[in-house]
Amino acid sequence: MPAARPLFDHPRYWAECFGPAPFLPMTRAEMDQLGWDSCDIIIVTGDSYVDHPSFGMAIIGRLLEAQGFRVGMISQPDWHSKDDFMQLGKPNLFFGVAAGNMDSMINRYTADRKIRSDDAYTAGGKAGKRPDRASLSYCQRCREAYKDVPVILGGIEASLRRIAHYDYWQDKVRPSLLINTKADILIYGNAERAVVEVAHRLSRGESVASMTDIRGTAFIRKDTPEGWFELDSTRVDRPGKIDKIINPYVNTQDTAACAVEQGKDEASDVTADADVQVVELLHHPRLERDRTVIRLPSYEKVRNDPVLYAHANRVLHLETNPGNARALVQRHGDRDVWFNPPPIPLSTEEMDYVFGLPYARIPHPAYGDAKIPAYDMIRFSVNIMRGCFGGCTFCSITEHEGRIIQSRSHESIINEIEEIRDKVPGFTGTISDLGGPTANMYRLACKSPEIEASCRKPSCVWPGVCDNLNTDHSSLVGLYRKARELPGVKRILIASGLRYDLAVRSPEYVKELVSHHVGGYLKIAPEHTEEGPLSKMMKPGIGTYDTFKKMFEKYSKEAGKEQYLIPYFIAAHPGTTDEDMMNLALWLKRSGFRADQVQAFYPSPMATATAMYHSGKNPLRKVGYKTEEVGIVKGEKQRRLHKAFLRYHDSKNWPLLREALKEMGRADLIGNSKQHLIPTFQPAIEGGYQSPRRKQSTKPGNPKAGQILTQHTGLPPRETGAGKGKRRGGGNRPQR
Repeated sequence: MPAARPLFDHPRYWAECFGPAPFLPMTRAEMDQLGWDSCDIIIVTGDSYVDHPSFGMAIIGRLLEAQGFRVGMISQPDWHSKDDFMQLGKPNLFFGVAAGNMDSMINRYTADRKIRSDDAYTAGGKAGKRPDRASLSYCQRCREAYKDVPVILGGIEASLRRIAHYDYWQDKVRPSLLINTKADILIYGNAERAVVEVAHRLSRGESVASMTDIRGTAFIRKDTPEGWFELDSTRVDRPGKIDKIINPYVNTQDTAACAVEQGKDEASDVTADADVQVVELLHHPRLERDRTVIRLPSYEKVRNDPVLYAHANRVLHLETNPGNARALVQRHGDRDVWFNPPPIPLSTEEMDYVFGLPYARIPHPAYGDAKIPAYDMIRFSVNIMRGCFGGCTFCSITEHEGRIIQSRSHESIINEIEEIRDKVPGFTGTISDLGGPTANMYRLACKSPEIEASCRKPSCVWPGVCDNLNTDHSSLVGLYRKARELPGVKRILIASGLRYDLAVRSPEYVKELVSHHVGGYLKIAPEHTEEGPLSKMMKPGIGTYDTFKKMFEKYSKEAGKEQYLIPYFIAAHPGTTDEDMMNLALWLKRSGFRADQVQAFYPSPMATATAMYHSGKNPLRKVGYKTEEVGIVKGEKQRRLHKAFLRYHDSKNWPLLREALKEMGRADLIGNSKQHLIPTFQPAIEGGYQSPRRKQSTKPGNPKAGQILTQHTGLPPRETGAGKGKRRGGGNRPQR
């Protein structure tokens, strides 16, 4: 893997550091208190400002401050005009724009496209404090405020929308966010290295247009420069006799995988009907990876052809290993959006440096006593690592943080626990979490750095745990024990998601976890029980869950504790049939589980499962026009049915389930014994059953003279087909 300059080894140029401020200034009055006449960098964020390392804007702000720059913060500005974007004056170097800790559309809308009533990242939990597609609005207002100031776009929204991407809310493919925002540079992934590089180079007087060599960035250029070899993503090699094309992105050291590719009898290639450039490689037996760029199908092509969209998504995910990833380029109209390879992961020393910066660890005083739900959730927790090599297709962690695990040292983590104990208001002795994207991937990595640098597999744990993966949990066990021994710390809980397929490899870890770090309930995510959807999720089979459950119950009993597993499942995921959901419901009933909340599949931008949802193809394999079709759950009624199966115990779902089970030929599951899934009757309701429409209607009354009666002024609700005979759907028609 290429070497990178340590974050803490950058020289400080003209900016003078006066020492860390209690908070980054949000007003001119705060700047005056610090003696600043201007800010070097102004960060614009869609979240309330919390100076805590779980919030991306706080990390970037403190890191730039430590490099000697004066950093201001504009939090949740009014995006209807440029006024709020001018409140700190003109920045000397650049605006840094981020929508917040979540994609702004996911933050505001549910999986059913309904507007959320609250916002966990806003003071008071109030919704509506940020616009839809916040990155777009913020960048436009920054340009209006100061036209000549560079705009650097980052955050998870930028990461997930850096390429032409399917947008669930508009049900269409949108262009790269860089095109619409007109930002100068888009930084994707964890931005520490790139943003420090950009800041120092701008401070030296370099133009932002010249910064085309920084990893983890995307920018716009007219054409491929000289000295670069352009490789078409859709057709790699056709010299002489035309043989079956072997997928160029499969790990060629994996002979089994290559044999699978060679043995495929699919005659069609992804480019069968596409207008593509054929690249002759006869004179390029060994391409220089650092001077090779892969040209993806253009925005216009992927917008109009779902198969090419799935192909582009597959290529992008196979070019995410920092050790061997090549640059990518995608045409948008007459311009190219160029994506440099992903950033080099932070070392342990660099992670310690970033998390050891002088965070206040509380919200800015401007919010007074208003609660920020996301902060309340994490204020007593400690992030011990980054990244995830699980590769779950519905998850966006790997698209943003990458698959290489970046871990902090024991000393750094212990120091943060002590700081929470000594400084954070309201601490009562319980650390709510020692975790990260995954609770138990701390310090896990490939046994061989050489293999890790060349591997192209999308997951280290699917379809099984890779033999090259080190699954030793001893360092994590040692960390738990050190943390428990700290004076003033009564309890250490683990709340992050657990990879149980890794945990079962270390009985010592499971025993340690169950005996000391479970607060009565442990959340775990098998996601499904059936092979069809599990294979599209890249999740292990339910048998591994059963193994972990036995270990959990055994060690709970040995510890003399009554503890329970809370499994999470996903409804309506690509590849899921009605029968799959029925079988899952039967498993839930046999196991005695009753889900309180139901998670429906949410097609987030750039996720592999989202490519399945849009294209109906499976990007986990070679994509072609005649390759495997993936069943998609898109209709509202079917989505409601899949969620209803997860909540089979809720009587409100029984009418829908009865109808579905009869249509599926499984009326045998309807009955009044414990062996049946749902009963034949509806529970009695005082006054009889009433539809929601009847409940909300005004009761009939005596009309006044000349009054026109409606359902809202006293007319009884009109009779519908519900009482006149059977109607498909039982009145539960999709809402428009």
